[in-house]
Amino acid sequence: MSIKKSKKVAADEPNASNGLDTTGTLSGDELLLSEASSQQPSLSVVMPTLNEEEGIAECIQRVKNALEELQIYGEIVVSDSSTDDTPLIAEEMGARVISPDKKGYGYAYLFAFRHVRGDIIAMGDADTTYDFEELPKLFELVDSGEADMAMGSRLNGEILPGSMPKLHKYVGNPFLTKFLNFFYGAGVSDAHSGMRVFTRSAYEEMELQTTGMEFASEMIMKAGEKDLVIKELPITYHPRKGEAELESFKDGWRHVRFMLANAPGYLFSAPGLILAVTGVITMAIAGLGVSINGGTFGINSMIAGSLFTLVGTQVACFGAFATVAGEPIRKAEDPITNFLTTHVDLEHGAVAGLVVFAVSAAYMALVGFGWTSSGLISPPVVVALTTLVLGIQLIFTSFFLGVLSE
Repeated sequence: MSIKKSKKVAADEPNASNGLDTTGTLSGDELLLSEASSQQPSLSVVMPTLNEEEGIAECIQRVKNALEELQIYGEIVVSDSSTDDTPLIAEEMGARVISPDKKGYGYAYLFAFRHVRGDIIAMGDADTTYDFEELPKLFELVDSGEADMAMGSRLNGEILPGSMPKLHKYVGNPFLTKFLNFFYGAGVSDAHSGMRVFTRSAYEEMELQTTGMEFASEMIMKAGEKDLVIKELPITYHPRKGEAELESFKDGWRHVRFMLANAPGYLFSAPGLILAVTGVITMAIAGLGVSINGGTFGINSMIAGSLFTLVGTQVACFGAFATVAGEPIRKAEDPITNFLTTHVDLEHGAVAGLVVFAVSAAYMALVGFGWTSSGLISPPVVVALTTLVLGIQLIFTSFFLGVLSE
């Protein structure tokens, strides 16, 4: 998608008549619009704040410097949940301060996005880690239509000493980025960079919902799923001012859990298929007496294959359940899940399950006397028991999918 390129402020515009310096440009203070201004901002900058009195002034000044470089009108919306002087400082410097009615990092952004007026939105933390004077290059990527979202890459840029723990720099962020790229095809180098610029239409298309720290992941996941164009440019990451609010392992796990829960094909379908196929192959090798390196699989191996088959089938069914009921971002697209969700209705699935169950039960009735009198388990008995349980699984799976689909 593309948007109309933002108009630069002209020296002879009404709002610019009293604000010219010796170079014929407006200052950042003059380009920063108040809530009461009738002028339409070209850029809305959103900052969530939680006791950021040490860094908020510097961040706002950097935004003003960026507006001055771009020569466009802009606004700063501070989504504040502080108990210190952060909101007072922000208001004194010309920002609009709003107070979210619920807690959460993601909700602070969602609440603020409902109040912005610009067609292009920028986001970033107010702790001085992100240099808002680098906004112009990201803004230009979006404003020119080259990208729906432009991100600052810390990992491809410069991370100043003391700004990021080594665990985050060398393990956490690279791992989460690879994880997200593999599952969702985002193709980014720094998935959890908080400095982003995007169009209002891209934001509306993403339909963001999460209210916690996983908000950053959701944005990239949905942008990738919607085929939005994401581009990155290197930025410099600075030491923060004030105390950090992040909890490394807890917040990291929230990202991983969110990514897995929204990709049931990877979480359920693929592992289930691997387990089931492994189980069937093991049962076949044991039942047919195939020799491998001079040895054959016995009845114990066949029982293990049976259990793998049953567990794998059930896990694969969870992928179908999650796809139908959970509306994940990345729906499972493997053949088994597609078949279950598109072709198996309650009646057909239940009938198939009953047939499998009936055939297996009939066979078990025929061999039951010999099995109980000898006390031995034969390979055919294991196969019959396995299909017996599979028939029961298929019956109840069909009923459960039917309930979820209604």
